[in-house]
Amino acid sequence: MSPLVGTFLALAFAALAAFARWGRLRALHGLGFTFAVFATGAATLTFPAAFIAWGGFELKRAIVPLVQLILFGMGMTLTFDDFARVLRTPKAILIGIALQFLIMPLGGYLSAQAFGLRGEVAVGLILIGSCPGGVSSNVITYLARGNVPLSVTMTACSTVLSPLMTPLAMRLLAGAYVPIQVLPMMLSIVEMIILPLAAGLLTYRYLPRLAARLTRVLPLLAMLSICVIIGITIALSRDELLHVGLALLGASAVHNALGYLLGYQGARLAGLEPRDCRTVALEVGIQNGGMATGLAFNVLHSAQAAMASATLGPWSAVTSSALASWWRRNSDYTGVSPDQPASRAS
Repeated sequence: MSPLVGTFLALAFAALAAFARWGRLRALHGLGFTFAVFATGAATLTFPAAFIAWGGFELKRAIVPLVQLILFGMGMTLTFDDFARVLRTPKAILIGIALQFLIMPLGGYLSAQAFGLRGEVAVGLILIGSCPGGVSSNVITYLARGNVPLSVTMTACSTVLSPLMTPLAMRLLAGAYVPIQVLPMMLSIVEMIILPLAAGLLTYRYLPRLAARLTRVLPLLAMLSICVIIGITIALSRDELLHVGLALLGASAVHNALGYLLGYQGARLAGLEPRDCRTVALEVGIQNGGMATGLAFNVLHSAQAAMASATLGPWSAVTSSALASWWRRNSDYTGVSPDQPASRAS
């Protein structure tokens, strides 16, 4: 991509992202993150060196702290009642979590096989499939007029279970490609995911004034952090990404579609109501790409394994936004009241 074209695309998408977030055109509402990701991709492919090192500091060392910042922000959207909801309405939550850790790891493996991905690139697709639901699923569920409290609780519970489920799924499905050390991966997830999540939860509970100030800026910081992580990943694996780009994009698209389709149909077969089916579909189809990237660099020490999250992240941002818009136009459900967790999730 020429510098002129790349700069134009990056600035154009950045302007659209700003307008979608702060402008008044309703058609663009909810698309700010998608445009920001596109701006990052255009900038990274044009100026990869800017996302590799600054003044001798390797930017990949910032990935784990950025993931921790995102999870701290996620913790600030939770309450202890979100976990207690499992005891009150266990069926939908347990079905959603079961589908999450069954469909997506296996879907990642099968998609990699179908598109001929090998080695660490295939491992990366299995890795992101083995991660819990992504933070953005709560906002997308709100836009889709789904069940936001269910979405928040599913994301929280799948994240808490990830130190056990993610390493086991990786050992089972990716062990043939690379050695998977279960215990180090568990400990890394606890450090990178569980501790900042708990810190955010406790801050929201016991330091409400500080939490109120932080929640004004954390959503924007989380969006910027995700964009920076995607940029670093693309920059470090730019040549390999251009080489396997179409195959990886195809595998990521199929993987993402399997999550939505099988998540929805699985929830429907289990007898859940339509808005809960939409919620489960989005929870299953949207993965925690930041966590996958952090594990790829911090545990697997592989930039190639992080390419899947750099591909699937932007793709799922587009598809989930489009799916949410379609469901919103074709749904009679009017959303949730402002005092429910949707206000915190959005």
